[in-house]
Amino acid sequence: MVTRRAYRKWRALVADLPLPDPFTVPDLVAAIAERRGRPIDIGTLPGGATAQTCGVWFQLVDRDVILVEENTSAFHRDHIVLHELGHMLCDHRGGDTFGDLTRLLPDLSPDLVRRMLNRTAYTNDEEQEAELVASLIRITAETRAPNAQPGVLGNLAAALGLGRGTR
Repeated sequence: MVTRRAYRKWRALVADLPLPDPFTVPDLVAAIAERRGRPIDIGTLPGGATAQTCGVWFQLVDRDVILVEENTSAFHRDHIVLHELGHMLCDHRGGDTFGDLTRLLPDLSPDLVRRMLNRTAYTNDEEQEAELVASLIRITAETRAPNAQPGVLGNLAAALGLGRGTR
């Protein structure tokens, strides 16, 4: 269960994100990759993915990899990426079980899958937190106040706290 304290923590984390304007998930992925100083690759899950697995995040030595379900809507695919970014931003260590991943990625050696996971335990709290962060990112991006005034007036409004994010 996500507590109020955790909610405030994740809301503050999202408020500090470099949300692109206009908002797109690929642009957010690029901004987070730049902030983390490592690439984030997005790919699709192999055809053998189960109904329970919509997405997965692997933290490799030199990059992060997010794999998402291929046969879904663009909106759902974006939400899956946001959910996996939520795991990343919350520094979660849980994830799919070793058996599930070796079945999903049969071409990889079991030792490589173990190294890729580098996670200890899975908890429902982590899933709830990642989902909360994904939703907060979407809500924050969609509810920012538009900057109605370009140029000097827009800059003045922003300096006075009358621009984006002041709703």
